[in-house]
Amino acid sequence: MPSRQRAIMTISLPHQMAQEYRQLARDKGETASELFREMFAFYKQQKLKTELYEIQAYGAGKVREMEISEEEIEKLVFEDR
Repeated sequence: MPSRQRAIMTISLPHQMAQEYRQLARDKGETASELFREMFAFYKQQKLKTELYEIQAYGAGKVREMEISEEEIEKLVFEDR
């Protein structure tokens, strides 16, 4: 079985936040590292959602500018597929 590669990181938190973080990990029955990985994965997922919503809003704005219908959009999207 291949060994996992890990990078050790040190972070600085205000004392109260660090206590809350450790308590949250204990309450969830996870290590601090497991909780961080979970939080980081959630953050990345939320960031991608935000980017998608921004792209959708941009596209919707362009559609309004161009005054094209939903049928025309579908035709444009699928005509070369």
